[in-house]
Amino acid sequence: MIKVISFDFDGTIAKHTFADAFWLEGVPALYAKQHHVDGEVAKKYLFEEYDKIGDNRIEWYDPGYWFNRFDLQADWKKMLLKYRKNVEIYPDVLSVLKRISTYYKLIISSNAKKEFIDIQLRQSKLSDYFDQIFSSTSDFHTVKKVTDFYAMICKKLLIQPQEMIHVGDHNEFDYLSPKKLGITAFYLDRNKTTTGPYVVHDLSQFEDIVTKSSSSDRINLQREM
Repeated sequence: MIKVISFDFDGTIAKHTFADAFWLEGVPALYAKQHHVDGEVAKKYLFEEYDKIGDNRIEWYDPGYWFNRFDLQADWKKMLLKYRKNVEIYPDVLSVLKRISTYYKLIISSNAKKEFIDIQLRQSKLSDYFDQIFSSTSDFHTVKKVTDFYAMICKKLLIQPQEMIHVGDHNEFDYLSPKKLGITAFYLDRNKTTTGPYVVHDLSQFEDIVTKSSSSDRINLQREM
């Protein structure tokens, strides 16, 4: 019996516009102002520094780390609010959440910092649809959504992996990792470059598969691609 549906966040619920505005525009602009350099010079330097750390290290996701490293005299949490106008939710999200939340407990399972997720949910008025938010970086101090991440979520929720469905836009971290644990997982390919029984091209298609397959509160899809 499926009890929980888990959604990835960036690329699944929200577009990357908010995070990009903060990291690619806001932080360089603040650096340029405080260190008295040209904006393009600041961008080039910061982007090179981002790359030196890389997304395999938890510091890459932590604004506090970068603000300390670059000696930026500002509160990054307050600065996030400045860019909330850049929040953009995919057009298929709201209608799907409205319907599917009447049947299942919904959660978010993301590697984004919770502060980024919270602002976007409030700005888009989607907070009430989700019972809990799990962030690999904020809650479990892990960088990637590996199988252990999903195991920890199931433990927190007091459910078995077979009682959860997950959907997200990264083939490895949103499909293969939860699948290894026994979670029914779907790869969301919004670019429509792949197909398969566990590939969906939008959340409406995901909803159709889940609701049709769950008429008896059980997923009966084949387990192998």
